[in-house]
Amino acid sequence: MVASDETRKTFGEHLAEIKTDVIRFAAEAGELIGAATQAILDGDLGVVEDVVEKGRSLDALHHSIEQRAYEMFATQQPMAVDLRTLLAVLRILHELQLSKDLMVAVAKATRRLYPQQLPPKIRGIIERMGAQANVQLHLAIDAFADADHALAVALPDMDDVMDDLQKELFRSIFSLCNPDEQGLQQAVQLALLGRYYERVADHAVLIGIWTNFMVTGELPYREPPESTARER
Repeated sequence: MVASDETRKTFGEHLAEIKTDVIRFAAEAGELIGAATQAILDGDLGVVEDVVEKGRSLDALHHSIEQRAYEMFATQQPMAVDLRTLLAVLRILHELQLSKDLMVAVAKATRRLYPQQLPPKIRGIIERMGAQANVQLHLAIDAFADADHALAVALPDMDDVMDDLQKELFRSIFSLCNPDEQGLQQAVQLALLGRYYERVADHAVLIGIWTNFMVTGELPYREPPESTARER
């Protein structure tokens, strides 16, 4: 019985360490949102290099977390909430990795836009999109860290803000970018930026979905039975 309790304690400690590292990964990915956005706004090629290098270091952390989670599946027998937590960790880690990659792409877009100056209105929208992406990612990881079901299920409604910002950006691109070759290239890059920020917000929503699964056991994307749907 003592040995079993000790094994259980070790399992719990390992799981807590993995969760802590996922939260650390998310915090550093959030910092990349701010840095990549600032690189675009300032046309700072030095910050681009910092973001790319930070992205590489996060790749190493991603690999470490993933390997430890797989080892726990292979050597332990997680049940119920522990099994759901490990599954959620792997899915949330995937969403964070994609968010990190998107922010590296945002930073690299600075090179393609350089040395063009962004129109003030577009600059303001991009700044707001960066702030919104950061807020949604932080709220998503707060939900995961605190196993906060209410916050997790509220995230999809928050995504409307980012959707509205993306629409506003597209309207501004059409009205402000010049119709010459340089203007068209700028328009394409700005449209891609809007898509990158919008996708980060989508990944935050998915983190909430997997957090809800971890807490409640409710399967992601499960459709209600037809009889239930008719009753509603």
